[in-house]
Amino acid sequence: MTKRHGGALLSAIITLVVALSLAIHVGVTADDGSTGPADTLAGPSATRHSAAPVSTGTWVGAWSASPVGAEPGTEPAGLADRSVRNVVHTGVGGTSARITLSNLYGQEPLVLTHATIALAATGGTAAAAGGTLRRLTFGGSTTVTVPAGQQVVSDAVRLQVPQGADVLVTTYSPTESGPVTYHPHGRQVSYLADGDRTEDATGTPYTQQTQYWRYLTALDLLSDDADGTVVVFGDSITDGITSTVGANHRWPDVLSARLRAAVHAGQDLPRYSVVNEGISGNQVLADGTGRPAENQSGLGRFGRDVLGRTNVKVVVIDLGVNDILRNPRLADPDGIVAGLRTLVREAHAHGLKVVGATLMPFGGHRGWSAARETVRQQVNARIRSGGVYDTVVDFDRALRDPYDPGRLRAAYDSGDHLHPSDRGYRRMATVFDLTDLKGSAFAEL
Repeated sequence: MTKRHGGALLSAIITLVVALSLAIHVGVTADDGSTGPADTLAGPSATRHSAAPVSTGTWVGAWSASPVGAEPGTEPAGLADRSVRNVVHTGVGGTSARITLSNLYGQEPLVLTHATIALAATGGTAAAAGGTLRRLTFGGSTTVTVPAGQQVVSDAVRLQVPQGADVLVTTYSPTESGPVTYHPHGRQVSYLADGDRTEDATGTPYTQQTQYWRYLTALDLLSDDADGTVVVFGDSITDGITSTVGANHRWPDVLSARLRAAVHAGQDLPRYSVVNEGISGNQVLADGTGRPAENQSGLGRFGRDVLGRTNVKVVVIDLGVNDILRNPRLADPDGIVAGLRTLVREAHAHGLKVVGATLMPFGGHRGWSAARETVRQQVNARIRSGGVYDTVVDFDRALRDPYDPGRLRAAYDSGDHLHPSDRGYRRMATVFDLTDLKGSAFAEL
């Protein structure tokens, strides 16, 4: 090669490198969340799509809800030509977000052509706060097909989410794809609208209200507030079925706020988010009916709802009451304890610490019997002995009536003699020893 040709080649290479560097710089700059011609939608509800985040932080779970079953009345059409606007509440803040959508109970592929995320303008509204509406993508596309029985995770999108915010996640499906995978008893008002209203910021078309969460099972945030996630795994008591609608008074909500306040006050505690994986009626051992099983047992769903969540450090287990109440025969305390120990072994195999709860009293409930009370006492004795969990929170002792220990104290009873009131949920979170969240899994129990 001549010197002249070598110089020309070198010059060409330098020119190419400069051009590529400029292109990369322009691409990142255009994706910093500012409005530009390439990513701005016309109209007052302008939506910006942002690619993967460049900010620092840790991905944690900010909210979650287990898929429970197939929504009645949605076979086979699903919610074709409807916009579903789920409202969820975050326990931590973050700078970028991603969601998980489930078609676990669908019998057909779920085709979604639009999805958005935004901050709610105010509590109890379907309206988005100005300038926060973002279009979500899946592998770079605004359209995604979720096969029956599967789930999908969105791309990350830049959105400044404050701690304690209500977040709107909206999806639109143009085609029949029932039944709808849902979580009933959300204790949170969400919305439905006719047609594709995913990018509507006013909330006006969302005239239909529901307390279901549909399709959406998780919201993760890239957070500077938290270094990991605590998963609370339980039944209707964890689900918060008797808590005030829209108030976020479930006991995991209160625990999250309490942990955050303690860290803010300078206490030596882990910076963790708290997410709720409670299902009303859930049992340790037994599935519900259907294929796939609705209200899948704790043993069956642990991998999905705990191990499959983002950056989990600790799991809190509060299960077993329904194994006693819903068993047509007298439940076997040894079987319940063996099931709980299986969950603990699975958690330990993944390096997770396990905090377990005693089973609270249900005297006065229609399912109570002296024999069932004996089983509850036997299970609690095994839990208190230290042979099941790494550490124990004694909800039974904290909420029972000191004059009638087989019943909830009246102030903590919602009225059905099984589920706590808001005050009872607050009591559960208050007696939880936050230092139990420190450290890692114990040696094999």
